[in-house]
Amino acid sequence: MIKQEWKDKGFVDEAVPAGIDLKAEIRKLCKEKNAVILAHYYTEGEIQDVADFVGDSLALAQQAEKTEADIIVMCGVHFMAETNKILCPHKLVLLPDLNAGCSLADSCPAEELAAFKREHPDYKVVAYVNTSAAVKALTDIVVTSSNARAVVDSFDKDEKILFAPDKNLGGYLNAVTGRSMKLWNGGCHVHEQFSIEKIVELKATHPDAKVLAHPECKSGVLALADYIGSTANILKYAQESDAQEFIVATESGILHEMVKCCPQKTFIPVPPTSGPCACNECNYMRLNTLPKLYNCLKYEWPFVELDEAMRTDALRPIERMLELSKNLK
Repeated sequence: MIKQEWKDKGFVDEAVPAGIDLKAEIRKLCKEKNAVILAHYYTEGEIQDVADFVGDSLALAQQAEKTEADIIVMCGVHFMAETNKILCPHKLVLLPDLNAGCSLADSCPAEELAAFKREHPDYKVVAYVNTSAAVKALTDIVVTSSNARAVVDSFDKDEKILFAPDKNLGGYLNAVTGRSMKLWNGGCHVHEQFSIEKIVELKATHPDAKVLAHPECKSGVLALADYIGSTANILKYAQESDAQEFIVATESGILHEMVKCCPQKTFIPVPPTSGPCACNECNYMRLNTLPKLYNCLKYEWPFVELDEAMRTDALRPIERMLELSKNLK
């Protein structure tokens, strides 16, 4: 029975038994319950190490779509768990902490997007995956940073498009495609904070380092980048590059996988514009912890539920994205 105090907090706030091997117990629970753990690259390294699959938003959605597990545990943020539930309505989808939201998703309330659509019925809506299920239900197609350019290029050149909610990613797409999409005024609190000045300083002290940036970053950061790409593509670039040093402008959780894949190379996180931290972290992703993961598997809560009509409306633009992405390398 789930305690009311846990429901109020959004996670199971129960101390785990002292002295237990949490990772081993988590894996044991997964085997007993036929559960799969999906983790985003931005979570803590210990979460990534215990997961069955680690990836970016596109890869996680693809993995959820094909899993044969009865339970999906999404170690990421709320919109990712919603996406899993949209794709897998008959599976139990767990999120270790329901408070793991997303500043970018919050910047695009569904009622405001609905109002835009009423006022601009001639616009197609392309929505970044970092949005709520309610917003996805209002869109024509969903994109991730891995496939956004290909999706945008699939529209006729004269098509009127609203890109929501990330203005930085939308601006980057306008620049590389030559389009003039209307942009929603949203942003990611992590990627908005990277310091241009500190990138310049890091480049001066590491002149041979390649600057890798996520397209959610501001245009000034992107102008300094040697490579711009999704989280997964940034990782791939680092693996394939002959360079030995990299200055990384995306959430610092990706460095865990980078070091694992390329232990002989050096990865330097770009600091935010202010604060004492030498890296830039998503406080929502950091709500995923091993104790919460253990407890959510043990109690099979918190879980994500969706209104069925909304779910089916949100499924169509995600399926369009996944179908188009099958042809992408």
